[in-house]
Amino acid sequence: MERVVVTGSSGGIGTACVEAFQAEGVEVIGVDRQDSSSADDHVILDLGSPDCGKRLLEALGGRPVDGLVNNAALQLNQAAEDATAEDFDRLYEVNLRAPLLLAAALKPTLASRSGFIVNVASVHAVATSKWISIYAATKGGLTAMTRALAIEWGPQIRVNALLPGAIATEMLVEGLARSESTLDDLGERHPMQRIGKPREVADAVLFLARNQFASGTALILDGGATARLSTE
Repeated sequence: MERVVVTGSSGGIGTACVEAFQAEGVEVIGVDRQDSSSADDHVILDLGSPDCGKRLLEALGGRPVDGLVNNAALQLNQAAEDATAEDFDRLYEVNLRAPLLLAAALKPTLASRSGFIVNVASVHAVATSKWISIYAATKGGLTAMTRALAIEWGPQIRVNALLPGAIATEMLVEGLARSESTLDDLGERHPMQRIGKPREVADAVLFLARNQFASGTALILDGGATARLSTE
């Protein structure tokens, strides 16, 4: 593994992924709306653009890529009946359309190097909560798309999804603002008695990147949260 692309490289999970790959001697190209990560190279890119795949290829300038980590995402916390078509389009474009466009753009180089794609979805794809319907829908779609691409592009490219639960990131803090819960309260509701760390997500990304028999997998990383009945 020589070079990987990580989207959302300036966020909590993205930064952890950048550092984890770099610790393995891998060059990381970070993709984000701002140049504030420790990636070896940066591509400033609006993932809401229908040209994002083409623009990423142009920025790479022919450099081969071994892997793509689709990590960037937007979250919206509001009642379903208050959501607008514009809200749906905004999350769909970044959370679901962009991962496909980037993957399709990089397919030739990934296939030539027996590469991998890790789509960072969410536990909301399989078990969700109130006021997050659009986000949950996009993450469910990303998980389903992962399976489809694994079938279509195997064995040349391994495609897997990672479904993190509550991870200590800015996005989680913003989401909790819709309720009176705190990070401590949320952690206590987990069998592990805590929420996850960005580096733990990055370690799981590395596992899926390395494992040559993992494809079409949706790996849940949630501290046991989805193992518990909500009626318990």
